[in-house]
Amino acid sequence: MKILITGAKGFVGKNLAEALKNIKDGKDRTRSELYIDAVFEYDTDCTEAQLEKHCDEADFVFHFAGVNRPENAKMFMKGNRDFTKELLDKLKKKPVPCPVVFSSSIQASLIGRYDDDYGRSKKAGEELVFNYGEETGARVLVYRFPNLFGKWCRPNYNSAVATFCNNYANDLPVTVNDHSTVLELLYIDDLIDEMVLALKGEEHRCEYEGVKAIPTEKGKYCAAPVSHKVSLGEIVSLLDSFKAQPATLLMPEIAENSFAKKLYSTYLSYLPKEKVCVPLKMNCDDRGSFTELFKTAKCGQFSVNISKPSITKGQHWHHSKWELFIVVSGRGLIQQRKIGTDEVLNFEVSGNKLEAVHILPGYTHSIINLSDTEDLVTLMWANEQFDPAKPDTFFEKI
Repeated sequence: MKILITGAKGFVGKNLAEALKNIKDGKDRTRSELYIDAVFEYDTDCTEAQLEKHCDEADFVFHFAGVNRPENAKMFMKGNRDFTKELLDKLKKKPVPCPVVFSSSIQASLIGRYDDDYGRSKKAGEELVFNYGEETGARVLVYRFPNLFGKWCRPNYNSAVATFCNNYANDLPVTVNDHSTVLELLYIDDLIDEMVLALKGEEHRCEYEGVKAIPTEKGKYCAAPVSHKVSLGEIVSLLDSFKAQPATLLMPEIAENSFAKKLYSTYLSYLPKEKVCVPLKMNCDDRGSFTELFKTAKCGQFSVNISKPSITKGQHWHHSKWELFIVVSGRGLIQQRKIGTDEVLNFEVSGNKLEAVHILPGYTHSIINLSDTEDLVTLMWANEQFDPAKPDTFFEKI
């Protein structure tokens, strides 16, 4: 299959092009059932001759090209309606009808604040695509995208989320006039998943009641099944916690497939180079060092412990706290003894054979560097964050 993407350098086009090239090159083994021969990328720097050639060869078209913020409002029709007509006229010359995915906008509903030049130009493009389907018998898929967000989205353009993420990441001011304003947001990876389903003929169909997509098997329109309705206040609150993470080391609680998870990925994609590498506070003494890596809201914290040659650390126990020790470099001995008994549990550990040793509640424990020359490096997880007001840590030798 040969696929044409118009607007291939735009936000959606670039993400889809890279996803399809991964499939074509055999890098995406989760979608190995798709066979792609070529991905044609058309954008404003291409010639009409190239477009003609791509249309002639394409078996499937994703039409994402269009204008969002022209200098002159008259350019909306030229960029969104007229170019769509030009594209479809070229596809009509093909002996075999070519399926077309058209990226419209919720503003094409022409309801209330959406009734503007941009919405009218997108609505006109929709009608051209539907007419093309009726005339040629080709499968047409018209998507009215809500607000989109994700990596590679241009800030200060047409995505509030991209602007907020960019500004938070780069210490720029953010202005929110009404924290209660709710946006419907579609994450780019969820959109790309839907585009791949469309390619396979498994798109999600719908009809519209105003701006609301109503799923229905034989609907005229299509829609990605996963979106998020989130207030501006929720967005900036999450971004506040993300920005603070390098200082607090606290990783916010992030549920699987949640908006927070997708927003965090988006925020990270805007970090400048100087924030990608985060310095950590090393607590050093003559025995080595202990460094907290990060903390979680409900699942404890991770740390790294470095013991100098022949050094013993620990010699304490906990009532309720439990831990996991994983030696990643060097050779050591972990010892544990149940309080009130003489039996010692010995675990010789090495970075050459990774093992996770449970540190048991009610057992005093220590870790000994068995080398006379090399440091012992241990990754440690505790089931709760350290609370200096209630440390639950009591000195006792093995």
